[in-house]
Amino acid sequence: MPAKGKTEQREWTRLPLAIPVFVRSKDSNGRDLLEFATVLNVSAGGALVAVRRSLPLSSQVLLEIPSAPLVSAADLPKAARNLKARCIWTSHDEGYQLVGLKFAQPLLNSNSKRAARGRKAISSL
Repeated sequence: MPAKGKTEQREWTRLPLAIPVFVRSKDSNGRDLLEFATVLNVSAGGALVAVRRSLPLSSQVLLEIPSAPLVSAADLPKAARNLKARCIWTSHDEGYQLVGLKFAQPLLNSNSKRAARGRKAISSL
């Protein structure tokens, strides 16, 4: 809930969903890192993720949503399972790092974009 006198500046509504994900990133030496983590909320523009490993601001990550193999995938609508994102803020909380991620591409198609584009969003999470 926004503080008194402040209005919500987010471009998309956040959904409070706990989604297990693999977070792929690189360390300072360029080595690949893989961590099992949890998305705490998600919107078309980004996600809040709880991770154990520290992620530096502006670091690039790949979120991979695990899913069971589907028998007839051709009959189902397309769904995003791999999401490229960038770390835009971090906060520490009881052994975890909360990471605000902005997706490289919003999860909406061009026909679904919000009609009112007049205000600038502070964050797309």
